[in-house]
Amino acid sequence: MANPGHSAPSGCRFNATATLTKLRGSLPAAVGRQNVEIDPTPIPATTAHRRRASISTASLDRDETLAEKISDQLDHGEPVKETEETILYLAYGSNLASKTFRGVRGIKPISQIGVFVPELRLSFDLPGIPYLEPCFAGTQYRDVSHDGDDGDDDGYLDSNVSEKAALMGQTQREFYHKRRWSRPLVGVVYEVTLADYAKIIATEGGGRGYRDGVIDCYPFPEDYDSSDPVPQHPSTPAFKARTLLSPAADDARIRSQMQRGGALVSKPALSWWYTIGLHFRPDPDYAQPSARYLNLIKTGAAEHDLPVSYQKYLAQIRTYHITTRGQKAGKVIFMVLWVPWLLLVLTLSKIFAGPDGRSPPWLVAMANVLFSGMWNSYDLFFARVFGNGERTLSDIPV
Repeated sequence: MANPGHSAPSGCRFNATATLTKLRGSLPAAVGRQNVEIDPTPIPATTAHRRRASISTASLDRDETLAEKISDQLDHGEPVKETEETILYLAYGSNLASKTFRGVRGIKPISQIGVFVPELRLSFDLPGIPYLEPCFAGTQYRDVSHDGDDGDDDGYLDSNVSEKAALMGQTQREFYHKRRWSRPLVGVVYEVTLADYAKIIATEGGGRGYRDGVIDCYPFPEDYDSSDPVPQHPSTPAFKARTLLSPAADDARIRSQMQRGGALVSKPALSWWYTIGLHFRPDPDYAQPSARYLNLIKTGAAEHDLPVSYQKYLAQIRTYHITTRGQKAGKVIFMVLWVPWLLLVLTLSKIFAGPDGRSPPWLVAMANVLFSGMWNSYDLFFARVFGNGERTLSDIPV
């Protein structure tokens, strides 16, 4: 059921595994553990030779089934060994921040390079916990057919877009601040060992939460200055990198491949236990990220000296804030009611996790049912009685 006060133009089913891994990744800061020391040695730039190697048909970077192969290996108790083979991995969310990627998750990049990805846009469509972490970052495919027609030099949607939307029967609600960026996704490609990539899959829930995919990335030109606009049309050679797409991007991924005439890659068949309790959010664009979570992305963008215009875009995204006594009371009651169960599932996931860090089927089903019950209680009771737990009240359109 949708929250009172907003419509539901589109839907998104999500699995609780990805949300659990996000929450688990934030626990060290939440419980006051000391931060892991990060090696201050500068990370070298990924060489042109390594980027060209990613195009080879024999490259692991292009292997569409690599994540499944690693998962199968780890499910049988066989650790992924350190080898000379490396993986190029595209980060776009909290993994941009060294505190998260190199600290909490313990990844040791071999090299890195800033990139832009014309096919993708940043989204915040992975549901989290109402009143606390309303949503997390993901990616969606963007429409590149109108590049150059819908934004200004800094990459923001202009007023003409609103007029076009009105003519099409859409409302300004479709253009929340987190959807104002019109240019390609900006991120960082890390070169990591196969063993570290297996760790990324485990900590991000790839295969059972996010979907592992291969995408074309473009390095910024050598003479590019961070104060310049993000290029709309690439002038540098593309290379292949792996990334974790949000669950809602699966269908768009298949449609995009069909439109490009590429080989059709079907979605993996889901076992019956995986589908138990899958929850439905009526409008994946509705929720706002927390200030804590968005700050990780902004900090990472600054650390990598990503384009100033993109950093400005991140800075203007409105985060969720509690503004009424009712919301404060609702948060306390909601946390008292649901946090013990969340902590129980997180504890069980650590106890019963397999070699790859993933939970067994029965625990995934249990987590799905828990999150479904949590969000249903919010939609049917808490949002009505205590107030909005996804968007700041002042940001709700009328």
